[in-house]
Amino acid sequence: MIAVIQRCSKAKVSIRDTVVGEIGNGLLVLLGVEKNDSESDAEYLVKKITKLRIFNDKNAKMNLSLLDVKGSALVVSQFTLCGNTQKGRRPSFIHAASPKEANRLYIYFMEKLKEQKVPVSSGEFGETMDVSLVNNGPVTFVLNSIKK
Repeated sequence: MIAVIQRCSKAKVSIRDTVVGEIGNGLLVLLGVEKNDSESDAEYLVKKITKLRIFNDKNAKMNLSLLDVKGSALVVSQFTLCGNTQKGRRPSFIHAASPKEANRLYIYFMEKLKEQKVPVSSGEFGETMDVSLVNNGPVTFVLNSIKK
């Protein structure tokens, strides 16, 4: 499971000019689900995302977590994160999970965030969406649930 997280002061996702998800201070989470991902991958990323100290303290040092700042999460499914671009000019998505399984784990991921008392907003799985944010910092990290 792959997550691109961006610290933001606000973010929103729209479908056909209608806002379907919006947050203030927190994280935009772009989530890609790969074949062989499971609930443990989602749980690992939720723990990492909620406790990663990437928000500034009063001294402008990254010492606070999403939980510390009582931030929100806007979670958007993005299967293109699972694309392989090493060969040729067209990405291959053979490593992406099936839509049914990816949606199941996407929902599970958001449920686990909510269990951590993180307010969650989201896009709509499988839809073409417009995502916008004010990236605070800018601060962006790529996380992967693969344990090495």
